[in-house]
Amino acid sequence: MSRALYRTYRSKSLAEIVGQSHVTDILAQAIKQGRISHAYLFTGPRGVGKTSIARILAHEINGFTYDENTTHLDIIEIDAASNNGVEDVRDLRAKVQIAPVSASKKIYIIDEVHMLSKAAFNALLKTLEEPPEHVVFILATTDIDKVPATIVSRTQRFSFRPIGTADAVTHLRFIADAEKIVVDDDALQLIAERGDGSFRDSISLLDQLASLADSKKGITTELIEASIGLAPKIIINDIIAAVEAHDIAGLVALLDDASNQGINGIVLSQQLTTRVRELVIEKPQFLPLLDTLLDVSKSAQPNLKLLSVLGTAATPKTLVKSVALAAPVLEIKSTIAELEKKAMQVKPKETTPRASKADTTTSMNDSLEPKSKPAEGDVDKKTDFDWAALVEHTRKNYVAVYSVLSKCHYEFEKDQLTIYTGNKFYKKKLDDLRYNTLLYKALEEVGVYGLTIHTIPTAPPPKDSQAASVAAIMGGGEEVIVEDER
Repeated sequence: MSRALYRTYRSKSLAEIVGQSHVTDILAQAIKQGRISHAYLFTGPRGVGKTSIARILAHEINGFTYDENTTHLDIIEIDAASNNGVEDVRDLRAKVQIAPVSASKKIYIIDEVHMLSKAAFNALLKTLEEPPEHVVFILATTDIDKVPATIVSRTQRFSFRPIGTADAVTHLRFIADAEKIVVDDDALQLIAERGDGSFRDSISLLDQLASLADSKKGITTELIEASIGLAPKIIINDIIAAVEAHDIAGLVALLDDASNQGINGIVLSQQLTTRVRELVIEKPQFLPLLDTLLDVSKSAQPNLKLLSVLGTAATPKTLVKSVALAAPVLEIKSTIAELEKKAMQVKPKETTPRASKADTTTSMNDSLEPKSKPAEGDVDKKTDFDWAALVEHTRKNYVAVYSVLSKCHYEFEKDQLTIYTGNKFYKKKLDDLRYNTLLYKALEEVGVYGLTIHTIPTAPPPKDSQAASVAAIMGGGEEVIVEDER
């Protein structure tokens, strides 16, 4: 049976480790000076060499030549995923008191240490606080957040980095040449990218593809795309072009085509993330898209989430609905006092919780007579907005949004809609990506485009200046109109 490439080309010494020199240099210097700690903690993503370096370190501390086919009684590996109970750690505590058989140090390597139970961590803590002189612990984890601070503080911590793409490509080329695997540079670059910073994953993928490749053509980008379900580069570029061109129909067709080819939404979003990251310096307008693409992998329906993210990015932000009015140009001759008196006489819409500035201005103008007729082709423009219609539309189509929106007040000016939510909870709801996307969609469905929505977690400020002053002194408040029942 052939041996996996990642095991065949596993490093045998600290000097052979690739991409983690900030760790290996310190460890090598410490061994040279004889400054051995009683406990080390290796943290970082999977496949970057934590376990390999732990084994190498254990051998070099004892002066052994590392060979994974050779076992030493004084180097003990424990998998915390399957030995995570308090009884397992109590058994370990009993055994650490026994002196090493043939080495200077008895070394315990505990992999995936974050899997230990709370009781097991408490049992281990006592040993880490007062370890025997002949014992060294090397702990490794991919999830440092689950390791108690009391454990971390009693170790020398080393953080491992994801492997850079350039380092991965260089190492993959070395292995490919040694194994006589035919592979072009573009394919190696793609393999390294799919490894996502993990040497082990990259080498395993190279191993898998080598068994599928044609003996003459070798490993090509086309083979990789077909084998692991990647979208061809042309589809990635076409999707980005559709977003730039605001071509929603074309975007939907491209995503449907990718889905029909069996390309997973998460994989497609990862490819788009990589490509958009390459473009942001040249096209910084893609930064919001880059941010939202990161949420696709967290969704329970990644294909629909990807459509929503890309569709939102492709929707024109500057498109504002305008209506040509046949009303003549008005010249206002009234004094300020007269205008205020007329404004007070205007009856607000019953369905509108709070009249906006735009409503008041329109009503005032309607009560004035024109001085002259406009010249031919001379038209006025305004943005239509009906809060009551928006609320009613959400009641019929987006109940979750309606449950929040129906409790809010608003102000509308030019192309900005300010929503007063009354409290932080409702503001957080409307600012949530799901609610925010549905709110913009509802606006478009009632015929309003290009608005900027601003949410404020308070009640609207009182109109009356005296009431506003009192509210400021009292730390806020909501204006309430009390009718005289007499």
